[in-house]
Amino acid sequence: MWDVQTTHKNIETRSLTINALPSGSRLAGLHRTAIQHVVATAQALQAGRAGEADHHLQPVLASNPGHAEVLRLLAGIHSLRGEHAAAIHAVDRAVAQRPQDPLYSNTLGMILATAGEYDAAIAAFQRACELQPELASAWVNLGILLVRCMRNEEAEAALRKAVVLAPGNIGARVQLADLQRTSNQADTASASYRAIIAERPWTGMAWWGLAELRSGKFSPDDVQQMQSALHDPGATDDDLIALGFALARALDDLGRYADALAALRQSNDVARRRMVWDAASFSAEITAIDAAFTPAPAGAGGDLGAGVVFVVSPPRSGSTLIEQILASHAQVEGAGELPDLPLVIAEECGRRGQALQHWAASMSPEGWRTLGLVYLQRTARFAQRRPVFVDKMPSNWQYVGAIRAMLPAAHVLIARRDPLETSFSCYRQFFNNSEWTRTFDDLAGYWRDFDRSARNALALHPGHVHEVVYEQLVADPENQIRRLLAACGLPFDPACLEFHRTEREVRSPSAMQVRKPLYADSAHSERYGALLDPLRTALGLPLFGREMASRATSQGG
Repeated sequence: MWDVQTTHKNIETRSLTINALPSGSRLAGLHRTAIQHVVATAQALQAGRAGEADHHLQPVLASNPGHAEVLRLLAGIHSLRGEHAAAIHAVDRAVAQRPQDPLYSNTLGMILATAGEYDAAIAAFQRACELQPELASAWVNLGILLVRCMRNEEAEAALRKAVVLAPGNIGARVQLADLQRTSNQADTASASYRAIIAERPWTGMAWWGLAELRSGKFSPDDVQQMQSALHDPGATDDDLIALGFALARALDDLGRYADALAALRQSNDVARRRMVWDAASFSAEITAIDAAFTPAPAGAGGDLGAGVVFVVSPPRSGSTLIEQILASHAQVEGAGELPDLPLVIAEECGRRGQALQHWAASMSPEGWRTLGLVYLQRTARFAQRRPVFVDKMPSNWQYVGAIRAMLPAAHVLIARRDPLETSFSCYRQFFNNSEWTRTFDDLAGYWRDFDRSARNALALHPGHVHEVVYEQLVADPENQIRRLLAACGLPFDPACLEFHRTEREVRSPSAMQVRKPLYADSAHSERYGALLDPLRTALGLPLFGREMASRATSQGG
């Protein structure tokens, strides 16, 4: 969430010398060559190129290690690389020198948001807006993060403020179009995206917004325009990544599967240049977390969390569908992908200076209860609407043990879908900050980590943790929906069978799909045939020809 379009726009031009710098300049104290390096660093950050930015900044950092502007740019480099602690440390040092500078508060907000510290990030953006109410980039960032925290009314107000201040701010306009899409205003959203593309054909997120609408296939002219945009000098890496995913969706619609896969590979390769997923470290962390909660620790006890349903899974496994079904019930509010549970855990980790797996076993029941109450306080606005609310943050599958300890009366639903379909769907989806989706090997590793963690949770918590299999839900919806409601302690509501008629905001890649009745033809892997054999191999599945032969034999028998 490094707002490269505007964060660095106030850096003085490279022609300035120290003698020409105005009083209070952010570049005061730097000689001419250093200023040139700083400007080059900012330009590299604008393009999302951490390595190039680091190359330009290193000589300046060596001679000016404590300069506020140098530290601010260093924080941006660390953030792009996923080095969140180092990024926060650097930007904190910078802000301490310039506490009244709105640009520094804005950068602080972006660093904190990227690190997942959303409450602190929102406060930093609000501070930037207070210091300079006409700073459009701060309003954009505030709006984006408020959307992320499901505070959509506040988000829309902030984004509209940004567009008034800077009508040419494409980021704000894309975000507003995204809000229109998630509010089921498909025609309005489409027109908004098209207007942006007419002005800036290389705007990747506008193309991806159109792809997410799923209300109509791209035309051959659209494909040609996207292919041309990929070579536009104005396109940043962010644009190239989103463009590639949108182009792949269009090529898929046209049945050009090899070309679609090539476009996906190219986009994922561009994204991977920024940050490589450490599969081994992630797997070790999941193993350690599972071990810390096996056997289950003595938790909060009582009925804490009785009005909460957690839906957890890898992305693209049917969690949005499950939430939409539940949210169609008269007693249930669909809250969306809430960041609150991982934030509560992260705050406790920060307070202790230890990762979850190192303190979970020693946590007292009262300590777990305190964390549960903090979560319930953070999400109280949803509990005020209906007796039950659904938190469907997919990655919470990592924290089922903590959920059971903090909120023992909460219900946990684990959504599961065919591993090949899940993994390929993740590979085809444009995700920010999900670096495990970039290669087939990393996708397979992530799936295996989920699979063993889910099986462990189901074994440890029978009666409290339930599995919902997507393919079974599609094949036998009424019986599976009845079973689903019973698992959550809810009476049957016929409206759940007509979930696609429920009007609500849905902020997930499946937003448009859950507004349609269930359909069986949602699988994509067979269309790609043997092209996906490398992914099958990574997942330990039979190759395409053998899989089809085995299926034919099974059906014949």
